Amino acid sequence: MMGAGQLVGPAFGARVLARIDKGLVAGAIEATLPDGMQRLIGGHAPGPRARITLHRWRALVRLVTGGSIGWYRGWEDGDWSSDDPVPIFDLFMRNRVSLGATARAGGPRRWLARVNHWRRRNHPAQARENIEAHYDLGNDFYAAWLDDTLTYSSALFADPSEPLEQAQHRKLAAILERTGARPGDTVLEIGCGWGSFAEAAARAGVHVHGLTLSREQARFVEDRMARQQLAGVTVSLTDYRDERGRYDAIASIEMVEAVGEEYWPAYLDTIARCLKPGGRAAIQLISIADDTFRAYADNVDFIQQYIFPGGMLISESRFRALAGARGLQWRDRHGFGLDYAETLRRWRERFDIADREGRLPARLDKRFRDRWRFYLMYCEGGFRGGGIDVAQVTLVKGD
Repeated sequence: MMGAGQLVGPAFGARVLARIDKGLVAGAIEATLPDGMQRLIGGHAPGPRARITLHRWRALVRLVTGGSIGWYRGWEDGDWSSDDPVPIFDLFMRNRVSLGATARAGGPRRWLARVNHWRRRNHPAQARENIEAHYDLGNDFYAAWLDDTLTYSSALFADPSEPLEQAQHRKLAAILERTGARPGDTVLEIGCGWGSFAEAAARAGVHVHGLTLSREQARFVEDRMARQQLAGVTVSLTDYRDERGRYDAIASIEMVEAVGEEYWPAYLDTIARCLKPGGRAAIQLISIADDTFRAYADNVDFIQQYIFPGGMLISESRFRALAGARGLQWRDRHGFGLDYAETLRRWRERFDIADREGRLPARLDKRFRDRWRFYLMYCEGGFRGGGIDVAQVTLVKGD
């Protein structure tokens, strides 16, 4: 029987690296191995070029047994390092089909993670706790590295040099335009964040009723509207499933990712129920490619484990079919995944500056800050690799 010392060694590592080498059909990794040897992995076709130092063979054991969760734990424990991990995440996403299960959890670790994730699914009794775990980290935390609009979703850039705040205003204006709302109309916002869309709509004479489960966000939105002396915005701590009002239009910006596949029908039922006939719902959503959705859905990734309990990227094809079954016409999809990659890069840059300057809350220790830095890099690489996309789409309710 092979002992643990033999398992975590050069022979095992060589087998894993051979699998990764075969699966990297585009791009390459320049690796420094634990014994100091240099190795090029991949390089079979053009693509990103990443650099990585494997300090312990254990990093590869964690990768093949724990997937992205194990890969994060290896990074956290110093099993591997890189001067820029983003291209590594890009390569794993870009080569997701050819790599297959190489970087996905398997065996007991996978099933344990699945059980824990199932326990944190977004049923009505759990959803508030999941939202609070992410959004109630403190308004001071998010304000330290988001732009002045306090918008925590992808910006829409006119060009890569555009200031982040300007690109966020463009995104908010695009969502408002999609709703077709006119002065005096009332818009339901499912997941109102810290109120940037509500403020933009109120300045255009549109009334907004925002829903959130985050007490921190609700208080901030109320204070924001009072400071700006904007009327016509209300916010309530209401689960979207409980909303029964009727509205001229609906907006929902990157909220559906907090719902979970089991509850997509309920989310779309709310839109169909609350929209007036002929009304429009402007949705900004994050999706994962259908060629990897099922494998993703049957596993648990780093974000679900550590950052956003209950979260799940959507399958557009499945989500669109559910919308159509409820009489919601899917129109004018616009994808802009690389804009999200740029948004995440800007956020990480601001996050790093805030950390160096000591502006992140002292209650959040170094381990937490490093985890969030990894999260921002992980997401950026996913969007650059093309398997994850962000899009705006308009759902129109029939007359």
